[in-house]
Amino acid sequence: MKAIEYTTYGPPEVLQIVEVPRPVPGDHEVLINIRATTVTATECTFRQGKPYFSRLFTGLRKPKITRLGEEMAGVIEAIGPKVTKHQVGDEVFGTAGPEFGANAEYICLPEDGVFTRKPTNVSFVEAAACCDGFLTALPFLRDKGKIKRGQRVLIYGASGSVGSSAVQIARYYGAEVTGVCSTDNLELVRSLGAQHVIDYRRADFTQNGQTYDIIFDAVGKTTFPRCKNSLTEQGRFLAAGIKLGIFLHVIRTAGFGKKKALIAATGLRPPHERIKDLDLLKDLIQEGAIKLVIDKSYALEDIAEAHRYVDQGHKKGNIVIYTA
Repeated sequence: MKAIEYTTYGPPEVLQIVEVPRPVPGDHEVLINIRATTVTATECTFRQGKPYFSRLFTGLRKPKITRLGEEMAGVIEAIGPKVTKHQVGDEVFGTAGPEFGANAEYICLPEDGVFTRKPTNVSFVEAAACCDGFLTALPFLRDKGKIKRGQRVLIYGASGSVGSSAVQIARYYGAEVTGVCSTDNLELVRSLGAQHVIDYRRADFTQNGQTYDIIFDAVGKTTFPRCKNSLTEQGRFLAAGIKLGIFLHVIRTAGFGKKKALIAATGLRPPHERIKDLDLLKDLIQEGAIKLVIDKSYALEDIAEAHRYVDQGHKKGNIVIYTA
């Protein structure tokens, strides 16, 4: 089978297409023929090995994980002899988990892994594109932000994969949503449900006198000190883009002050919690309550070009890789 691998940090060119044996499912595993996967900003960070402190997690001198790809959608082609939750032919979508590996034609996952039946009203490409953003934004807003109906919520980076999901989740919970994005994406963010939009190139939301119960930085491009005066008395600053400085603010605000800076390792939550959220996502998609945002699609062989595009930092929603 074809797979994309890399053995050294660097630009998109370090990604190589290789031929490797098709995996065989163990007793409690399923073999999934991947029809679509994605490229996320997190995976580009892993590939670059930057910022350098991230190598404490990804490998100091070379990558620990040599095959990227977290989101996927496909068809179960084989099952282990003790599998009871799934059947051959099931169309599924979800994530490959913290070990990644979905940038390939096939993957073996445990039967209790973070995947479930694909919504019947979307394609494999569409299904693959929605998992990471939703499974990141939901626990941030619901569990860390304690979002409530009627609260004022600002999403910084509202047009990206996490941000576009966050806008829709905040609206689902009944919040009044302000989305911050670039000029080109204002109408997109409005279409996702944001009542207010701010073009960060033309206006600074921290200087408009408005305050918010939650400020969610979905792209790691602002800071708690910058946003602090724009939070209500007990407001929460949520940071999806993990940088070294945010840890200091999380520690300090945990013990002092009512305004809090918070982070979350959303990808490391127990699988049963993530599956529950994935089932919610499936239901919302089938009800038409979630709009899937896809910027561009690339063939598996063109994944380096997809990484190059994501590296620019201006993608709208999701970048999908199709394998067939």
